[in-house]
Amino acid sequence: MIRKLAIIGVGLIGGSLARALRAAGEVERVVGCGRGEANLKRGVELGVIDSYTHDVGEAVSGADMVFVAVPLGAMRGVFADMNGYLSADAVITDGGSAKGSVINDFYAVCSDHTTQFVPGHPIAGTEHNGVEASFAELYRNRRVIITPTAASSDEAVKRVTHMWKACGAEVVEMAVEHHDRVLAATSHLPHMLAFGLVDALARMEEHEEIFRYAAGGFRDFTRIASSNPTMWRDICISNGAALSRMITSFADELHALAESVERGDGERLLEIFQRAKDARDAYVDGLQ
Repeated sequence: MIRKLAIIGVGLIGGSLARALRAAGEVERVVGCGRGEANLKRGVELGVIDSYTHDVGEAVSGADMVFVAVPLGAMRGVFADMNGYLSADAVITDGGSAKGSVINDFYAVCSDHTTQFVPGHPIAGTEHNGVEASFAELYRNRRVIITPTAASSDEAVKRVTHMWKACGAEVVEMAVEHHDRVLAATSHLPHMLAFGLVDALARMEEHEEIFRYAAGGFRDFTRIASSNPTMWRDICISNGAALSRMITSFADELHALAESVERGDGERLLEIFQRAKDARDAYVDGLQ
């Protein structure tokens, strides 16, 4: 049982964690912290949080679990603000999509609490933002990756693992560098493709007609381009090395595909399409 859960960033990710833990009977009190007054008030009205503050130090004081769900660019500031206010028994974790930068930020400003820190990343979300978008089932049957550091205590890892399992998630451990490479390929690159495609089409002279006649496939593929631009800017910068390599590699693949189309190489196109279909059927749909 978590006595006091402090959520820094009460949006879809943080709000859904609070809802899930409440539904599971795993938390006594939830304090939210953020900048948006209206969003925090709405969180209280919806019963997602019990109270709120704009002060990070006040939020984490006396908390035995702290969850940070802010854009990656804001992580270091949040960690600095909580330093000096954390209880000795507090465990700190996060929901950041790139782990190397989060760990560097924590170690830079919160070095006295490294045994209490267990970086994490729930592989779940929607394109919607704010506490009203949160729901208790977001993490059910989804994966949460934790990337404990060499300093993370066994007890802290155990408590974070238990928290996510109480939400219905499958928890897996992964090395930091491996996490950032995998997520660059499976999450960050697809978002870049969606953002890039929509932006390219929006700048075309006939963009209104293009979007007017967009079919279901276009809507499905580009749905994630409605995600938070600030958050994704921070992800690109924070995981820049791994992501830039993936973009370069995919650009080479796309160039080869364009050449096949230009040559009218039907056999090559069919080979690519069949291999892609087989892979998705086996490794995506087959794993769900």
